[in-house]
Amino acid sequence: MEQTGGVGLRPPRHRVDRRALGWWTLQSAVFALPLPLVFGALYLFIPPARFVFVWLFLAFLVPGVAYMAVMPVWRYRVHRWEVSDQAVYAASGWLWQTWRVVPLSRVQTVETLRGPIQQLFGLSGVTVTTASSSGAVRIKGIDRRTARDLVEQLTQATQATPGDAA
Repeated sequence: MEQTGGVGLRPPRHRVDRRALGWWTLQSAVFALPLPLVFGALYLFIPPARFVFVWLFLAFLVPGVAYMAVMPVWRYRVHRWEVSDQAVYAASGWLWQTWRVVPLSRVQTVETLRGPIQQLFGLSGVTVTTASSSGAVRIKGIDRRTARDLVEQLTQATQATPGDAA
């Protein structure tokens, strides 16, 4: 196993909560369905132009439904996270996949985020901010209690870890 600054490079161990599948499916529906619904309504209410609207409806509905079917499952397979005594590990994405390792000595802030759709599913996200130009590490789609415990664990661990900025 490779080592970088004392942090072992390996894939994170924990999957996100299975409820994230429902959250991502609903998110994708909000993105993919409005345009086909508009074309479907136009098809119903403007009979002379039905030929055009039926094709537009299908042209946007088919890829939208495919996106709704594929994206949540794919993301669920990719998204993982873990916290060790030395680092926070996170893998995310679906088309563009990212794997990040943040040494605890680099952690500046830890926060929880729950959007309205996440709240419907009892999910939360944890954001670990560092001084890195790559931005924060985000662990999304975990159980609300797990997120709370994770923030507490990271807060205690980072307080006990000497920082790089001395």
